[in-house]
Amino acid sequence: MQRRQFIGTGLAALTLGRAAQAQEGGFGNWIADFRSRARAAGISDQTFQSAFADARYLQDSVDRDRNQAEFTRPLADYMSTAVSDARVTNGRIMVQQFADIFAQIEARFDVEPHVVAAVWGMESNYGQRRGDTPLISTLATLAYDGRRGRFFEEQLIAALRILQNGDVAPQNMTGSWAGAMGHTQFMPTSYEAYAVDITGDGRRDIWADDPSDALASTAAYFRRFNWRKGQPWGVEVLLPRGFDFGQTSSRSPTAWGQLGVRGVDGQVVPDHGEASLITPTGAGGPAFLTFANYTTISRYNNAQAYIIGVGHLSDRIRGLGPLQVAFPPGERQLNRAERVELQQRLTNAGFSTQGVDGRIGPNSQTAIRAYQRSIGVPTDGFASVALLERLR
Repeated sequence: MQRRQFIGTGLAALTLGRAAQAQEGGFGNWIADFRSRARAAGISDQTFQSAFADARYLQDSVDRDRNQAEFTRPLADYMSTAVSDARVTNGRIMVQQFADIFAQIEARFDVEPHVVAAVWGMESNYGQRRGDTPLISTLATLAYDGRRGRFFEEQLIAALRILQNGDVAPQNMTGSWAGAMGHTQFMPTSYEAYAVDITGDGRRDIWADDPSDALASTAAYFRRFNWRKGQPWGVEVLLPRGFDFGQTSSRSPTAWGQLGVRGVDGQVVPDHGEASLITPTGAGGPAFLTFANYTTISRYNNAQAYIIGVGHLSDRIRGLGPLQVAFPPGERQLNRAERVELQQRLTNAGFSTQGVDGRIGPNSQTAIRAYQRSIGVPTDGFASVALLERLR
């Protein structure tokens, strides 16, 4: 067990790693200074005192914030967890178990049950992993730490407003180390803007064992960002031999069909509006035409793996089958150091990326395609591990 040292009023407790700072004021002084800013934001002294009564410095939150790795996990591995058979089965069970509330949600927000259930499954495994970190402690810690101080102080003020509103008691306001809360992991400012009380008890309770408010809040969020009921997030497609991967502009499914792009059933994809083509692991993996709902999911979490995970999980919960083309084992995104190295090696080999910044943008993709063309492999422009190894 970590030894903690309390400061002055007992508002904050600090881990051993910050004991020296505690003696000089540190976290306790920051809280004292923050109190005036909270008061100016409309937080009552009673709310503040209650919220911070047991607050403590959480070294683990700082460590995790500073060591967030880029998403470089092989997508095949990620999807095997995100859309596992157990998660698909449990999602279907949850849609049945909570059929009444899902029906209310769909009627009110025009977001289908399988979509909301997919977010629930991805965010907390259907409520099994909601997080047990005290929210005031972790948000105050991260605001004090300063790496993203302004952002986390904004979240902390919002969390205090939530407490002041009576939606949850301080001891029950728990979540992730980064401050995400409840069944579908809302940040406090998102909660304030989009959470709803569908049960009618006067509280927007996304923390309770009953997931109703959390699920409705997710649907409200999706509706706010223009979810289109009845339309897919994306459709798996097959590409013709020799396909020009430089075709990146958005166009209709019919126009994609004229370029030889077909659904896995061999037919031109139905017209669900303008579509973009993505190949998350290059020419060797699945390809998708993505529609407006892809962008809506991205507002929840902009990581491509997450968007595909939610989208495909929702399809599976709805009853559709697995992907026809599997993600290649071991294929992953390069980390920043590898991207810098790739750009430098391409440039040295005569395929200039027009700069070495670790970002694989249009110039780098053009250089990659030119190099791929020179060695006779598909010109997908994908910055792969294999490509980097070949250049070494």
